[in-house]
Amino acid sequence: MPKISAGLLMYRRRNEHRASPEVLLAHPGSPFWRNKDDGAWMIPKGEVEEGEELLAAAIREFTEETGLTPVQPFLALGQVKHKSGKTVHAWAFQGDCDPTQIRSNTFELEWPPKSGRKQEFPEIDRAEFFDLSTARRKMLPAELPLLDRLANLICEE
Repeated sequence: MPKISAGLLMYRRRNEHRASPEVLLAHPGSPFWRNKDDGAWMIPKGEVEEGEELLAAAIREFTEETGLTPVQPFLALGQVKHKSGKTVHAWAFQGDCDPTQIRSNTFELEWPPKSGRKQEFPEIDRAEFFDLSTARRKMLPAELPLLDRLANLICEE
């Protein structure tokens, strides 16, 4: 059965109200992603637990992966589907932070593969704000529609 994930996309505007937004993207902490940059960044997200509401899962995962507490209002961005078949439900919210201060939870992985050794890695190893043009280059292709939806929503404000 395909996995269901939920996540949040934080955005900020520098200076004036109509300034072009920047979005906070996360780089996965797995050693598989260590040397990947363009096309590797994503929104902070994670698996929805059984019986958990989608938005509640998105808020929980964002907090676990960044150490930040998101604030309302949340703008629904709909869902996207990864090549793996995983469906990601997403919301956006306006906020700001110092990305160098982000502290992620960790996970355990056998590394190197088939070595029998378990190592601990952060869910995300870094985060950064990008303007929308740069974010389009950095982001996983499957999640790019989220940027377009965000731009459409906040340009209407």
